[in-house]
Amino acid sequence: MSKVKYFGTDGIRGTAGVTPMSADFVKRLGWAAGSVLSREAAEKPIFLIGRDTRESGPMLKDALTSGLNAAGAAVIDLGVLPTPGIATLTHRMKATAGAVISASHNPAAENGIKFFSVLGMKLSEDEEAAIEALIDSASEVGDAGERQTQTLADAEDRYVDDLLDAQPNLDLKGLKLLVDCANGASYSVAPRVFRQLGATVIPLNVEPDGLNINEEAGSEYTRSAPEAFAGLIRQHHADVGIAFDGDADRVILFDDKGRLTDGDHMLAILADDYHRHGRLLGNALVTTTMANGALTAYAQQRGFKMVETPVGDKYVTEALLTLSAQESESGKTGVGGEQSGHIVLLDEHHRTGDGLRTALEMLRIITQAKRPFSELFDHIQKFPQLIASCYVGGKPPLESLPELSKALAKLEEKLPGLVRKNARYSGTENKFRLMIETDTRHQPAEVAAVAWEVCDVIQRETHATEGAKIEVLNVAGGGLMPRPETK
Repeated sequence: MSKVKYFGTDGIRGTAGVTPMSADFVKRLGWAAGSVLSREAAEKPIFLIGRDTRESGPMLKDALTSGLNAAGAAVIDLGVLPTPGIATLTHRMKATAGAVISASHNPAAENGIKFFSVLGMKLSEDEEAAIEALIDSASEVGDAGERQTQTLADAEDRYVDDLLDAQPNLDLKGLKLLVDCANGASYSVAPRVFRQLGATVIPLNVEPDGLNINEEAGSEYTRSAPEAFAGLIRQHHADVGIAFDGDADRVILFDDKGRLTDGDHMLAILADDYHRHGRLLGNALVTTTMANGALTAYAQQRGFKMVETPVGDKYVTEALLTLSAQESESGKTGVGGEQSGHIVLLDEHHRTGDGLRTALEMLRIITQAKRPFSELFDHIQKFPQLIASCYVGGKPPLESLPELSKALAKLEEKLPGLVRKNARYSGTENKFRLMIETDTRHQPAEVAAVAWEVCDVIQRETHATEGAKIEVLNVAGGGLMPRPETK
């Protein structure tokens, strides 16, 4: 497996206007990607391009299109569309590849680019390495002459049809939904889909201006500050709250009492439902090493297996594809994903996380139960778990940082009820992440104090900017844990 330097676990990201998100670099990226991904094309290569609502999106789209044209590829512009919609249309239209211009849940000043194969899947690391080799070999890319691009005016319609075709019997009449679209890619399509199915929709953050994507909005914000969203659910007497991230490949739900239901909860619910109906691929739920340990006990209790992967939805998808290759029966769906609400429901036509598709499946289960959301899933009890995230001054190997190694070694001493820990760098940002899970003898504040200490240590050892941001998320209960007061 080749090592890559520009691609992270979710494409290439950076500050818009600055390499690698500068027009010059993205043009070279388009030429390199067009050259590599078109090698097996029997006919003229066609690339689909879609984006979220960031102000920098059109500039990067033009640069990427120019590079793809220079490589001999034609481009079809899908406009603003959720990431999973672009993946789905790439597969349905049998395009050579698809490209998404988005930085997902990150702030508006950042942007990113990721590619999907004709199967609607992210690229392999070997393909990414081949693209990077060409980027570095080309100091400048010329123009192709005549621009080869067209706009697909009905891209959103096609995506909506795909979502609704999978739910022929879903009737949401009588349900009131509070829907936060993060001023992102789902701002138009999400309210439309739920209304077409009969729901009363209270839309939030559906007025993107290019700068407000994810700004105190969307799934990541509601996880870190759930009180405001929960309050709106109670105020409007909503039956379900739904929050998407900026490109709508993630979703978080809230029940009618305003309680958060994150990716771990939804994975358990979905896997259990598919298992009971004989539709769970490989009789297994696929999660990452960051998943709450309570899922393992729940799976054992309910009679299906757990498969654990490294962090990153691409690894979840690889594990689901392995199960698919071993499964002789058709008509089953692979269920896998992450706490963040990035959930992959894998079948023949869908091989990436889709917040809307996940929300519709959850609404199907809720409506079939004919009971309030809050009464359905209280039996799924999660272990106390926190995830600390902090900006770092660099990413030297963790084992090369002696003070960090000491701090991590002392976790068992400070937290006798420690169940497991996971320390790693983010694959998409210049951040360190620490997951700590304990048994019930520890309170969240006690665990958070230890997490803050570890973040302080790694920031010192990597020479992070003074005052660089640290966040400690209470995964099980939602909300950020404050820094402990010094005595």
